[in-house]
Amino acid sequence: MTGVINVNTINDYLRETALLNYSDGSIQSLLTERMWDECEPFHQIDRIYRFVRDEILFGYNSKDAIPASEVLTEGYGQCNTKGILFMALLRAVGIPCRIHGFTIDKRLQKGAMSGLVYSLSPESILHSWVEVLFEGHWYELEGFILDMEYLRAVQNRFQDCDGFFMGYGIAVKNLQDPVIDWDRNNTYIQKEGINRDLGIFVDPDDLFLKHSQDLSGLKDFLFQKLGRHLMNRQIERIRSEL
Repeated sequence: MTGVINVNTINDYLRETALLNYSDGSIQSLLTERMWDECEPFHQIDRIYRFVRDEILFGYNSKDAIPASEVLTEGYGQCNTKGILFMALLRAVGIPCRIHGFTIDKRLQKGAMSGLVYSLSPESILHSWVEVLFEGHWYELEGFILDMEYLRAVQNRFQDCDGFFMGYGIAVKNLQDPVIDWDRNNTYIQKEGINRDLGIFVDPDDLFLKHSQDLSGLKDFLFQKLGRHLMNRQIERIRSEL
């Protein structure tokens, strides 16, 4: 998508929110340490993207709507939480961005989820990717969700599959060659599992105000106290196979 973006809209795509809390000391310290604010915009996007993809490991937090500083502290996340951190870091260095909400088929999670956790999960799971404005074009970036170590372990486990694959947090047309590196292009790792488009939102705060995971009180409690920990152990077991 291209076109003229007015100044007021640009400011909307740069603003700090409760979830995109880029003034937090931990985020500011990271920016100083990595010197991202001294890079050209292309390298800012690329380096922040790679940091979120590979240094924030794939895993499940207690819920989706947690601030970027908490994701950074925990050091792991999934589509929605890693997206929050990615957006906060981009906005902190002046890169406009927004969030696109979806739901995905729960079959995408099979392998990372198993047993009772999988059976109790909703058929459709809230999902999102980040859209970044660069050189007048909105790029759809989803490929940061899985860290490379985990992805390579899954690719190795299914090394005979060189086409469509769904499972283990992945839904791609080619498991062995997914488009996950950014170089003025869209990147995807779960796109083929999308079953509903919820639209574009200026920030994740607004997305989660209007949409949430379809979990009852009991199911949500079980996910937070048990399910996500079992899933994270499974993910770590897979990652350790490499």
